[in-house]
Amino acid sequence: MLSFNRYSLSLSLLITFLFNIGSSIGAEKVVLNYTRLRASIPVADLSNFCETKEASSTLAYYLRLANQKEDNVHNTLCRQIPVNGVMLSKILNNPLIGGVVLNLFAEVVTTPTQRASKESLRGAIVTSALKDNNISIVEVTENYPTEEVHINGDRLMEIYTQLEGILG
Repeated sequence: MLSFNRYSLSLSLLITFLFNIGSSIGAEKVVLNYTRLRASIPVADLSNFCETKEASSTLAYYLRLANQKEDNVHNTLCRQIPVNGVMLSKILNNPLIGGVVLNLFAEVVTTPTQRASKESLRGAIVTSALKDNNISIVEVTENYPTEEVHINGDRLMEIYTQLEGILG
């Protein structure tokens, strides 16, 4: 059985990979598809939320709809997870290990056309990690190489449930 800290780290990594947000070369909005809800949230709103802890009216609206507390979402989206950027790049570029990890996450985080999602995700994660040896969900989104990053919330919840079962 894994410890709570390892469980928290694994969950944080999963969430970080899915929601990181970004720079001028990255995504401009996150499109979340969850059951019947399709929410479009500007990446700038998420970045500002991480910097100021103040949710834009759009973000606040979706947080209320999802019945989520701002503090919990802030901690999830903005948490900096220390990683060795070079090592992470090597792992994600390994066809066996990286392929498995990226295939799983590419079911949740996709490009608008759902093409090259794995490659786009790898690029965003590695770019985020190499910058300062930290990654966060917002950073990954900021570095995602398409104008939009799409999140399949239903698949995310399936994976979360599976992880929860495995981890404890």
